[in-house]
Amino acid sequence: MLIGIDDTDSPQGMCTTYLGAVLVRRLIREHMQVKEARLVRLNPNVTWKTRGNAAVMFDVEGDPGRAFEISCALVEELADFSCENTNPGVVVVDRQIDPAFYQKAVTDFCTTEEAVALLDVAGARYKGWKNRRGLIGATAAVASELADKTSEILVYRVPSAFGTPRSVDRESLFAAEAATFPHTWDTVDPVNDVVVCVPHTPDPVLFGIRGESPQWVMAARQQIRSEKTGIEQIWVTNQGTDAHLLPGTCGHLAGNLSYYVHGTVASAPETKEGGHVSFAIQDGGFSVRCMAYEPTKNFRQLIRQLVPGDKVVAVGSFKKESINLEKIRIVSLARPAITRPPLCSACNKRMTSDGRGKGYKCKKCDARTLEPDTQEIVRMLEPGWYEVPPTSRRHLAKPLCRGEPGW
Repeated sequence: MLIGIDDTDSPQGMCTTYLGAVLVRRLIREHMQVKEARLVRLNPNVTWKTRGNAAVMFDVEGDPGRAFEISCALVEELADFSCENTNPGVVVVDRQIDPAFYQKAVTDFCTTEEAVALLDVAGARYKGWKNRRGLIGATAAVASELADKTSEILVYRVPSAFGTPRSVDRESLFAAEAATFPHTWDTVDPVNDVVVCVPHTPDPVLFGIRGESPQWVMAARQQIRSEKTGIEQIWVTNQGTDAHLLPGTCGHLAGNLSYYVHGTVASAPETKEGGHVSFAIQDGGFSVRCMAYEPTKNFRQLIRQLVPGDKVVAVGSFKKESINLEKIRIVSLARPAITRPPLCSACNKRMTSDGRGKGYKCKKCDARTLEPDTQEIVRMLEPGWYEVPPTSRRHLAKPLCRGEPGW
């Protein structure tokens, strides 16, 4: 059977992955075999998400009816029903739901009605609480088919420590990253000297390590020193795969979806109030604004070096009429130049304009020329892919250490 669960957490506490890790242990205690635990991130732009818009799925051998009872009882025991946006859903089905539903849920928006219709056709056991919105993520989880996959080990706190300050040795986190990168990533941000993998919210997660395989995330995890830990779970996941991205074109982008868009820089980048950097790209007679927000830190320095005429691929979510950049490819660079009056060959003095269309003349010897002095601007930028730092990377965004996209 496949078990899907979603929307049990809240900004004030709990975590759907923690509930899932507890469920794994309860199913095993009931003599069921858990063959895979999967963490499925969905459209990151969903406005009603509680945090990271993640659902969980388990591939299990055992009694479906008993598994459904255990799953529902655990949701009622642990879910944070006090939060308005927490609306849990549980699904148990004997076969995979149509993967098209997962694809839509990770790139677009789905409705509860669409999910229920699929569940009814599949003869699934399911239950939704409150407005039942969690059935969308739970259904997407049991429909998920991961063309690309990564791993994450999530280390949880002992329940008595929930809501208290975390204690994870900073030096060991940086050492773990140095020893296992690029096979693991986003444990820390070395450039900005920031720890990334330890959350600040009052949920059960102590820290999480992301990487290309269970072996690599475990290798990093074993180097980390911390407070006493509770349970730990390795997840198969779509994190770091760019599964949320769609091909898009300037002038034809839908709000709250994520795209990669080819275009030519149409305006010089401007730094706005708050340190946000804005510029426009165009293609086919349409233009769209691109934004590098202050949290992207040193990435903005790269964006400020763009000039009109540069050809790029802009990647990110389209929100409030802007592409919020996750990464960018510089396809080719324009060759801007400074034009100024030439030097007089006889006097070695800078000439002045002799009037519109009349060229230049030397004030000292009256020498004349029609040609200006043109000097190409030397640029430090190189074509290639550039990404935001780990501190501002979204869960689904594929880090360049995993390979460059082919767009």
